[in-house]
Amino acid sequence: MMSTGTDIGHAAAGRDFIRSIIVNDLEAGRHDHIVTRFPPEPNGFLHIGHAKSICLNFGIARELPNARCHLRFDDTNPETEDVKYVDSTIEDVRWLGFDYGEHLYFASDYFEQMYAFGEHLIREGLAYVDSSSEAEIRDARGTVMEPGRPTEYRDRPAAESLDLFRRMRAGEFADGAHVLRARIDLASPNMLMRDPILYRIRHAHHYRQGDAWCIYPLYDYAHPIEDALESITHSLCTLEFENNRELYDWIVANVPRGEGDMLVPPKSRPRQIEFARLALDYTVMSKRKLLQLVNQGDVSGWDDPRMPTIAGLRRRGVTPESLRAFCELIGVAKANTRVDIAKLEYAIRDDLNQRAPRVMCVLRPLRVVITNWPEDRVEQLDAPFWPHDVPKEGSRPVPFSRELYIERDDFAEDPPKGFFRLAPGREVRLRYGYIIRCDGVVKDDDGEVIELRCTYDPATRGGSSESGRNVKGTLHWVSAEHAVACEVRLYDRLFSDPDPEAVDDGDFRKRLNPDSLVVIERALIEPSVAGAEPGARFQFERLGYFTADIVDSAPDALVFNRTVTLRDTWARVTGAAPQKSDGRPDRRTAPSRRKAQPEVDAPEKMVARAPDPRDGRLEGRRRRLTAEMGVPAEQAEVLTRDAAIAAFFDAAVDAGATPRTVAKLIVNDMPRESRERVGELPVGGAAIGALAHMIDSAEISSSAAREVLAVLIEQGGDPRTIVEKRGLRQVSDEAALSSAVDQVLQENAGKVAEYRAGKAGLLGFFVGKAMAKMQGKGNPAMLKTMVEERLRGEQG
Repeated sequence: MMSTGTDIGHAAAGRDFIRSIIVNDLEAGRHDHIVTRFPPEPNGFLHIGHAKSICLNFGIARELPNARCHLRFDDTNPETEDVKYVDSTIEDVRWLGFDYGEHLYFASDYFEQMYAFGEHLIREGLAYVDSSSEAEIRDARGTVMEPGRPTEYRDRPAAESLDLFRRMRAGEFADGAHVLRARIDLASPNMLMRDPILYRIRHAHHYRQGDAWCIYPLYDYAHPIEDALESITHSLCTLEFENNRELYDWIVANVPRGEGDMLVPPKSRPRQIEFARLALDYTVMSKRKLLQLVNQGDVSGWDDPRMPTIAGLRRRGVTPESLRAFCELIGVAKANTRVDIAKLEYAIRDDLNQRAPRVMCVLRPLRVVITNWPEDRVEQLDAPFWPHDVPKEGSRPVPFSRELYIERDDFAEDPPKGFFRLAPGREVRLRYGYIIRCDGVVKDDDGEVIELRCTYDPATRGGSSESGRNVKGTLHWVSAEHAVACEVRLYDRLFSDPDPEAVDDGDFRKRLNPDSLVVIERALIEPSVAGAEPGARFQFERLGYFTADIVDSAPDALVFNRTVTLRDTWARVTGAAPQKSDGRPDRRTAPSRRKAQPEVDAPEKMVARAPDPRDGRLEGRRRRLTAEMGVPAEQAEVLTRDAAIAAFFDAAVDAGATPRTVAKLIVNDMPRESRERVGELPVGGAAIGALAHMIDSAEISSSAAREVLAVLIEQGGDPRTIVEKRGLRQVSDEAALSSAVDQVLQENAGKVAEYRAGKAGLLGFFVGKAMAKMQGKGNPAMLKTMVEERLRGEQG
C-alpha cells in the first residue's frame, strides 16, 4: 500500500513517539521513503492486540507520502503453522480496512537465502555447529550473575562446521543432534548474545515448503534477515523484544552484502523500535492460551464472540471502524499498562450508535392484556429508527394490539423503592404508544405471575397527554400477535477477573466468567426485523446493541448476538466482585454456557434513585432544574443526588452552556462511575460547561463531544484544545456544505428520482452521504436543511 504526495507535515508527528521518530527520519534525510511490515506467525487467529499493530504499521503507511506496509508471514515453525491461519489473517487485515497490494511475503520464501547466510557466517568465523545437548547448551550459558562458558564445540573448525551444516540440511541427523549457533560473546550481560541458536533440526512437514527442509531458522535469526531483504526501514515490535534488538542489529550487520542473488541491499539497515503491547482487562492475549480455550471446549472456536480474536469480534458485531477508533484512542506508548475494557466498549457503542437502527425486543416475555382495547383492533404506531442526535431519518410501523408482551423484570408485584416500572395500581408509558395502568394480576397454580390486566389512556398516544399526567417509567414491548420469535445470545466478558493471569497458579481458566454466555431460546422481536440478513445490526431499546449472527442466523430463523450493552453494568468499586444489573454478586460456579432468562439491563433513568427527602436543599434544586431550567425530571434526579454532583453541574452551567445540554452530557454521556467520583476527576465542571457550549454553538457534534468527554475524564485538559488537536470541529461553512450536498445529489440521481416519486424516507440517505463527504464533520442540521431545499427545488 503506497501513499502518494509530498507533504509529510500531514503525518501528525506528535500523535505518538513512533510517528515522531519516523517523521524526523524523513525530515533529516535518513530515508526518502518508509516501509513498515506486519509480520504475524500463522499459528493461530489474530486477536485485538494484533489489530493495534495492524493499525499502527498500516496506518503509518497510509498517512505518509511514499510509504507502504508489507504483510509477511513468519512461517519458520512447521509444527504449529497452517494455511487456515494465513487465510484468516488476510481476511482480518482486509476487514480492518487495510490493503498490502502486491506486498505479500512469506519467511519460508527466504529459506534459501537464510541458509546461504548461515554458511557465510560459518566461513567468517561468526557461527559454528554445536553438537551439545539442549541441557548442556542451557547450562553453559551461565546466569545473570555469571558469564557463559564455551562448550567443547565452540572452537570447531569452520570447514567441519560447514560440512555438518550441509549434512544437517541433507537430513542425515535426528532432531536435536546438532544446532547452528552464532559466535558472539559468552560474557555479554545480555544473555541473548551468548552464542544464540540460529538453526535447529526439525523433521516436520511445512505447509508451504512440504518436506524440502528439515532444518529451520529461529525467529531471532530469520526476522532481521526478512526485514533487510524487504528493505524495511522501521521494524516495529512490542516491548518483549527490546532485549532482542542487540541481536537483531548484529544479524543485519553481519549478513553478506555482495554475493549476487544473496545480496542484501547496502542501504537496508532497518531500525527496530519497541512499543507497549496491548494488555486488555478481562482477556488473555496469548495465542497459546487462546488455543487452549478452543481445544478444551471453553469456547466454540476461534470465532466465538467471547474471544478477543478479530474473527470473534467480527462475529459478535463489532465494526472495523470501532476497532480502528479504539486503537487510536489508546494510542502507542513506551511502557506496558493495562487498558480498561470500558474504552473498547465505549468505541463500539459510539460507532454503533450511528449505524444501528432502534427496534424493540422482549427477552423474557410477560403477557399484558389491555382490557379496554377492542379485541380485533390493530393500530400501527410510527416509530423512528434513529434518535435525535443521529443525522438519519426513517421509521417503521409498530403494531399495537389488545395483547402485548413486556419484559418480566419490568413488573414487580411488591416494588422496591426507586422502582419506576409497572406495578399494581401504577402507570407507565409504552414506548411510542400509550400510558397504561396495571389493574390486575393473573397467577398460575404455583403463584407465578403469568399475565397482567391493564387499561390504556386513549389521550396519551405517542407522548401526548390531555390529562397532563407525568409517569417516570417507559417500557419497550411487542405485540403478541405480530412479534417474531428469535434466539438471543447475551455475550459478556470472558473472564470474571480483570487480570486473569495475575495469579500464577498455572490455570488461568479458573477465572472464566460462568455467565459469559446466556442463551435465550425464545425472545420476541417486533415484526420490522423479520427477514433480517446475517450481519444486520440493531439497537434493542433499553437492552444493548445486537447483531444477527453471521454463522447461525438466517432470515427465517433469527439468532442475535449481543455486541455490547448500552452501559457498563460491571461494578467499578475497589474490592467489589462483578455485579449483575440488579446488584446481585456474579456467580462463579455455573457452567460457561447455560440456558436461562437474564436480568434486563434497564436504562439508569428507569431505576433512578430519588433525592433523599431529608435533604430539603437538594429537593428544592431538583424542582428548580425541572421548572426553571427545563431539565428532564429523570436527569434532574441524578443531578441532585448529592452536593458534589450538584456543584459540578452548577460550575458547568456557569461556564455559559444551556442547562439541558450540560445535563445531557453529565447524565447520558458521562459514565456512572465517573459521576460518583466527580471530586477525584482530572476535569472540573467548568470544562464540561465549555464543552457543552461548543455543542450549543454547533462547533462540534454530539458524537464528537462524547469523544472529547472521554479524554477529559481520563486526562483532563482544555476541551477546545482537544477538539483542535483531534480535528473534531464541526463544519458550518455554507459553501463547503452546499458543495457536498450538490455532489451527493449528482452522484445519486436515481435516488433523487425515487424521492421525487414519493419515497420520503430517502432524506436520511442523502444527509448521511453528505455527512460522509464532510468526513463526519458537517453540521447535520444545516446539511438536512440544504438537502431538503435542494430536493424541493428538484421537485419544483
